[in-house]
Amino acid sequence: MTQQPARICILGGGFGGLYTALRLSQLPWAKHEKPEIILVDRSDRFLFSPLLYELMTGELQTWEIAPPFEELLAGTGVRFHQGTVTGIDLPAKHVQLQDGVTLAFDRLVLSLGGETPLDLVPGTADHALPFRSIADAYRLEERLRRLEESDADKIRVAIVGAGYAGVELACKLADRLQNRGRIRLVEQADEILRTSADFNRAAATKALDARGVWIDLETGVDAIASDTIALTYKGNVDTIPVDLVLWTVGTRVARVVNDLPLKTNARGQVVVTSTLQAIEYPDVFSLGDLVDCKDADGQQVPATAQAAFQQSEYVGWNLWASLTDRPLLPFRYQHLGEMMALGTDNATLTGFGLKLDGPFAYVARRLAYLYRMPTLEHQVRVGLNWIAQPLRDAIGAVNS
Repeated sequence: MTQQPARICILGGGFGGLYTALRLSQLPWAKHEKPEIILVDRSDRFLFSPLLYELMTGELQTWEIAPPFEELLAGTGVRFHQGTVTGIDLPAKHVQLQDGVTLAFDRLVLSLGGETPLDLVPGTADHALPFRSIADAYRLEERLRRLEESDADKIRVAIVGAGYAGVELACKLADRLQNRGRIRLVEQADEILRTSADFNRAAATKALDARGVWIDLETGVDAIASDTIALTYKGNVDTIPVDLVLWTVGTRVARVVNDLPLKTNARGQVVVTSTLQAIEYPDVFSLGDLVDCKDADGQQVPATAQAAFQQSEYVGWNLWASLTDRPLLPFRYQHLGEMMALGTDNATLTGFGLKLDGPFAYVARRLAYLYRMPTLEHQVRVGLNWIAQPLRDAIGAVNS
């Protein structure tokens, strides 16, 4: 009787999930050892999230930053299933999907990422927009288009949260709206980018100031309505008119993960070993936003795309090792610096002893992200398009 191959189910196709699947497809499986690999995601497209902001200014196109999973996984042997996970039974080792499909597994990878909480302040769910997915970007684009086509003299935008997402959004929208824009950045802390390097924070402050973005520090949000936002500063509430509110604060672990019998921290993140396994279930690996992870050297690993990218290498290897009777490797995190887009043709970058800002940092950031894109084929397509774009622009200018 032929033995069925082991099945690895990867839930979530972000940096952690997709790159784990690609890593697994590259490892030296013996013919009798090769498992069935299934990647599940509710979207049909992978999102290279650090470049999502460039959609707002037309610097990039959807196909460049959000290629279809089927395209990326072609020829890898990894099967993609589009669906929403509604339940996970760890003792029985199966996953339930919204479309009625049940997937049994021998190894499970949890990489479902996080969700933006919209229930922290009254009115947020009804009147504010998150910005973390392609669908969010499309909704924002539609709202901006309507505002730009209106007779309004000024377009008033409030962005809640002055972390990386809030700052990058503020600069991009200020460049898009130009003199019509009135951008306000609202932050509860006493400074922007609290976890960022001093150089990047200074460059961001300079970029925001140059674009006339108002920064409200030590300011909370009391309520959001259809055309106003109520801000709290030192006990006083000030209600101001607004056309658009963007909410970039917080990350919440997916509800389906909260229901699992796994050890979690106060934020609901799954606590994993240094080999990125759930403590109670060693056949369950987890990475990315939803894990509380200390690496082999005891350092706390941040919930960033950079960390998920690195973790995927180890999760892929350790899945292979666990199915081929090899030792597992403890994860070692390397902080490679940080990069931010600060408007059109402007960025800041720190890492490997470098501190750059301005147009050169913008180019360096683009090249670094091009290298990080998931497959060589996609890197080549995007890279050639970036090279050709200035030529197309020049021809268009001559013909106009």
